[in-house]
Amino acid sequence: MSDLRASDADRERVAEVLGEALADGRLTMQEHADRTTRVFAARTLGELTGLTLDLSPEEAQPILVDDRPVSVFFGRVRRDGRWVVPVKLPLLALFGTVELDLREAVLQRRHVVLDSMVLAGRVRLLVPEGVRVDITGRTILSTRELRTRPAAEGPTIEIAGTLVLGSVKARAPKRTLRQRVKGRLRR
Repeated sequence: MSDLRASDADRERVAEVLGEALADGRLTMQEHADRTTRVFAARTLGELTGLTLDLSPEEAQPILVDDRPVSVFFGRVRRDGRWVVPVKLPLLALFGTVELDLREAVLQRRHVVLDSMVLAGRVRLLVPEGVRVDITGRTILSTRELRTRPAAEGPTIEIAGTLVLGSVKARAPKRTLRQRVKGRLRR
């Protein structure tokens, strides 16, 4: 996962965090210069993630490369921002909520599987326009609400596993008034 190519926007995010750390006094001028040089020389996401680990907690990192399972017990866990979604991501929600915001996420492949075990929990997905969400897992007394706008050749998020007394809700971001009017005029 950390071998994925970094974009200019990824480098800018990391440079911004380094600039804030310099302004706060967490980095010296020399440390800032060294790290900034490494930021703009970085080719992969893995090279970028190591440059800010000591400056902010995990949830505040500009880029998250993490293939650990997402699990919650009687609470709520959220992944959002710029993060890399592995090909198969294990989810565990026991009486809790897992929220995944995929709008800025980097999908490793066009078909990603969320291997879920949900017991009286909830899975909430916010997907960009053009992404299909399929629920292929076993559902027992569970609800599903899919409000996405998939494209014919767009990526697919598959929710596999077992859901007991749970719910899955996936939605695309709301369209602006201009987008809704433009869509109706094309019909």
